[in-house]
Amino acid sequence: MPTPLIHLDGITKVFLTDEVETHALSGIHLHINKGEYVSIAGPSGCGKSTLLSILGLLDTPTNGTYTLNEQPVANLDFAQRARIRNREIGFIFQSFNLIGDLTVFENVELPLTYRGLGAAERRAAAQAALEKVGMSHRVNHYPSQLSGGQQQRVAVARALVGNPSILLADEPTGNLDSKNGDAVMDLLRNLHREGATICMVTHDPRFARHADRTIHLFDGRVVEEHEADTLVDSRA
Repeated sequence: MPTPLIHLDGITKVFLTDEVETHALSGIHLHINKGEYVSIAGPSGCGKSTLLSILGLLDTPTNGTYTLNEQPVANLDFAQRARIRNREIGFIFQSFNLIGDLTVFENVELPLTYRGLGAAERRAAAQAALEKVGMSHRVNHYPSQLSGGQQQRVAVARALVGNPSILLADEPTGNLDSKNGDAVMDLLRNLHREGATICMVTHDPRFARHADRTIHLFDGRVVEEHEADTLVDSRA
C-alpha cells in the first residue's frame, strides 16, 4: 500500500473565546493518496474550513499529528510552514484573492518570486499555467477586467504554477453562477485526470460527486466516507 501524501492522526482543534471552549475538530483521522481527488462535505459550521486550514498549514491543530510527504508538519515554526506552503500546496479560494493592482500574469507569477527563480523561468511557468486554464490571452488584463469565472481560472493557474503536491480548494464555485461553476469544476476534473492531487471543500453534492472519495463531517468529526459506490459510516 502506498504511503499517503497526507496523513492526519487524531487531529483536534479547540478554540477558546471568553472562557468558552469550541471543539471545531475532534479526533480526525484522514489520509489522501497522491493523485487522489477528495471532497470534504458537511453542513455549515461542521469544521470543513478549519480542516482545510490545517491541511494548508494556515492553522495548527491543538492535538494530533499531520504528516505531509512523509514529513511531520504540525509543529513547524512560521518560516518553515511558509516555505512548505509555497512549494507543496496550491490554494484556490472562494473569493479568488487576486491582487487588484497586478496583471493576470503578475498574479500567477507572484508565488515563484519567493523561490528565487530567474525571470525567464518564472515567465515560462506562468505562461504554461495560464495556457492550461485557458487564460493565456488575458495576461495583461487586471482582475477588475475579468468575469468571476475568469478570475477563478486565474486563481487556479496561480495555484498550479509552482507544481504543488496538492491543490486545496475552498468552495471554489461559491462566488460563481452555475455556468461558471460548472466550468471551474470541469477544469479541476481535467487537472485531476492529468495527475493532480486535489482536496476540495464544497457544500454542493453535485460537485462532491466529481471526487474519488467524499469525507462527510458533522460536529467536527468524520461520520461517513463515500468512496466510489461504497458508503462507510465512521460512527459504526
